[in-house]
Amino acid sequence: MSFVRAYLRASSNEQDPERARDDLKRFAKEKGLKVASWYVENESGAKLDRPELFRLISDASPGDVLLIEQVDRLSRLNAADWETLKLKLAEKRIRVVALDLPTSWMAAAPSADDATQGLLDAVNRMLLDMLAVVARKDYTDRRRRQAQGIATKTAGLYRGRQPDLARHSQILDMLDRNMSWSQIVEITGASRSTLSRIVNAKKAAEGAP
Repeated sequence: MSFVRAYLRASSNEQDPERARDDLKRFAKEKGLKVASWYVENESGAKLDRPELFRLISDASPGDVLLIEQVDRLSRLNAADWETLKLKLAEKRIRVVALDLPTSWMAAAPSADDATQGLLDAVNRMLLDMLAVVARKDYTDRRRRQAQGIATKTAGLYRGRQPDLARHSQILDMLDRNMSWSQIVEITGASRSTLSRIVNAKKAAEGAP
């Protein structure tokens, strides 16, 4: 018997991953399904190493459903990491159902013949790939804009030098991956005062309307 396993994710501790729980419950009820277990975590979708997601994969049996609100809750990964995650899901034959991907809804309770189901699975894989690419692009675009905003806020401290947007973006990504300041300083060569300015500007940008 297949189980529905719901996955809730938010990017940071300041965000609430539980906000979509009611939507997933409502969807499951409308489809005559019951969510067997919930997996909740605060981790960046751009990061492959997510404990609760991999606990879900470990717990799952072939044919189980991974229920998510949106594809970006599952992945904002780069291409290589997305392929790795897809392989893990395929090994367990886990079917992904996303509320923002209507063609996936049939996977929650497949009833078609094998040929039709195979065609639906192929379409869903293609659309899932497309939405994962869009989610990654949205992530990188937001990171670039955030880095530009932080550079603008701190530009006056560089005494005429052009801010290094690539380094700003790299530091933001490392902060998202919960790397320590010491690790970031060692890798990027940035000073702790620079990290402090970037962190403060990031908080200000996130708090802006």
